[in-house]
Amino acid sequence: MGVVTAPSSTSGVLRPLALSGYHSTVMRMNYRALAGAALAASFIAPCAARATGTALIQQPDGTQKTYSGVRIVVLDASLAVTSADGKGTVLFGKAACTKVGELVECLPYDATLFQNGEKLHIALKSGTVWLNPTDTAQPLRHSSTQLPPRGVSLAVQTKRGTFVTLTGTVDEVRK
Repeated sequence: MGVVTAPSSTSGVLRPLALSGYHSTVMRMNYRALAGAALAASFIAPCAARATGTALIQQPDGTQKTYSGVRIVVLDASLAVTSADGKGTVLFGKAACTKVGELVECLPYDATLFQNGEKLHIALKSGTVWLNPTDTAQPLRHSSTQLPPRGVSLAVQTKRGTFVTLTGTVDEVRK
């Protein structure tokens, strides 16, 4: 199976983005837009009780591992992705976000792995997170892919060359 990627900026430059529906100033911050959109989605349709995410990690040498039953949580202003066994969590803590039509697009620039009682910073090279905060499927920009209600699509590349992709729905929103 190949690596699935989401559409992303071709410039490769992270830039501050204006957040539609929030403050009128240009903002560069945590997932405030993502958290707000996901919170709105939690009132539209109840979040699922079971984890629905699937993550694929492809190492630079080509080896890959698929993780099913991944839990996706919007935690304060961050996106937390936890393995089904609860042993590992990747926290995407900072991103430049903007609203694109009905979707929220975020360009993450910070990630941390929490596993075995340790904390490891993950240097990101590039990536995109898409969130659908609505109660209906929405098309991704420049793609035939539909993002389901409360759906999340993530594709990042680390500076070491590891690709991480994730698809699923937000399981929980915590403030």
